[in-house]
Amino acid sequence: MKAAGYRDPLLVATTDGVGTKLKIAIDMGRHDTIGIDLVAMCVNDLVVQGAEPLLFLDYYASGKLDLAAGTAIVAGIAAACREAGCALVGGETAELPGLYAEGDYDLAGFALGAVERDRLLPREDIAAGDVVLGLASSGVHSNGFSLVRRIVEAEGLNYRRPAPFAPELLGDILLTPTRLYVKSCLEAARADRIKAFAHITGGGLYENLPRVLPQGLGAVLDARTWPLPPVLAWIMRAGGVAEAEMARTFNCGIGMMAVVAEDKAEAAIVGLAASGEDARRIGHVVALKAGEPPIRIDHMEQAWRG
Repeated sequence: MKAAGYRDPLLVATTDGVGTKLKIAIDMGRHDTIGIDLVAMCVNDLVVQGAEPLLFLDYYASGKLDLAAGTAIVAGIAAACREAGCALVGGETAELPGLYAEGDYDLAGFALGAVERDRLLPREDIAAGDVVLGLASSGVHSNGFSLVRRIVEAEGLNYRRPAPFAPELLGDILLTPTRLYVKSCLEAARADRIKAFAHITGGGLYENLPRVLPQGLGAVLDARTWPLPPVLAWIMRAGGVAEAEMARTFNCGIGMMAVVAEDKAEAAIVGLAASGEDARRIGHVVALKAGEPPIRIDHMEQAWRG
């Protein structure tokens, strides 16, 4: 580690999968993007600690190896590793007949990163009045697909046909890969503009940000400050999903949150924008009173159904 330029590093490890988004890739016969999701779900979690991804390993299991599908999956993994700046050092391919149905497969990923001890996130100086920034997602990312698939089935839709809300194929829209936030977020952290990051995955807007806030602090978000992507707006309407359930299940258009001091908020937004992110103020940190929920989202109905 010292030879790689680290002074006093901590190692950070993550593991994750893609969930039932895999079923849509299988139904579409399209396997070139699902590996990107796998890497993103792992390395975006490293960034939350301020860690730079160093290496990645994958586990690919199926009833019988499909060489074409496997090649496309690993190509996506390799491309995402290159974008994230980490090495794909190996993995495991397993054939498990009797456990997986024909054509089915599962993926798991494992990432290792490093961060200087004195640059570890979240920082301890998070305080009421700090600004919460939202970084736009690329779509549904990799959570909530059991519900998505139920809605598609209930609506009698076909993944290989145009979506009800866009001319593109429904399956292609749903397979849009999880955005990789590594380079932009690490650059912002190294510029000393960030107190905390929260990767918005399972648990949505309600459950991920509180994990990086000190005890006694929460956040108030304003749903009018960012757009709900068309695919998620359709899911809400077609599935009759309540706003609070949307915010608990999906990223709702925000794939990563950052907590910054008020006097560094504009510089952080400009820096993230220069790195290709759509970043905006979406709320602020507050001191919690007894019994208050850690996250309050105002104006959801007005913003998402208006």
